[in-house]
Amino acid sequence: MPRRILIAKPGLDGHDRGAKVIARALRDAGCEVIYSGLHRTPAQIVTMALEEDVDAIGLSTLSGAHLTLFPLVMDELRAADVEDMVVFGGGVIPSADVDILLGAGLARIFTPGSALADIAGWVMANVPER
Repeated sequence: MPRRILIAKPGLDGHDRGAKVIARALRDAGCEVIYSGLHRTPAQIVTMALEEDVDAIGLSTLSGAHLTLFPLVMDELRAADVEDMVVFGGGVIPSADVDILLGAGLARIFTPGSALADIAGWVMANVPER
């Protein structure tokens, strides 16, 4: 069975072209992808991940709220007693913030210029098959 990945847009960021491009790249790599749509709260993202029985969550933001929203998603996962969900993120994220996000529990951060093949390859190597 293919890996199931939720691509999610937390917060008020209304730009989703990049998230849709990532979703397409992951589909092309053989994943089953669910897209959250815009303006989701961390709680909504975790609820959707659980309801859709996904193997990983990919978070995308261009609003600059990544230091708040990404850790809140991790908090919501812990509150739901989910410890093994692979969570990765991307968007306009300064390199100085990457270690902070990794420390919050995200497995990987992709910054502007990341190649689609590299993102898909990382997902295939780090998200277990079903």
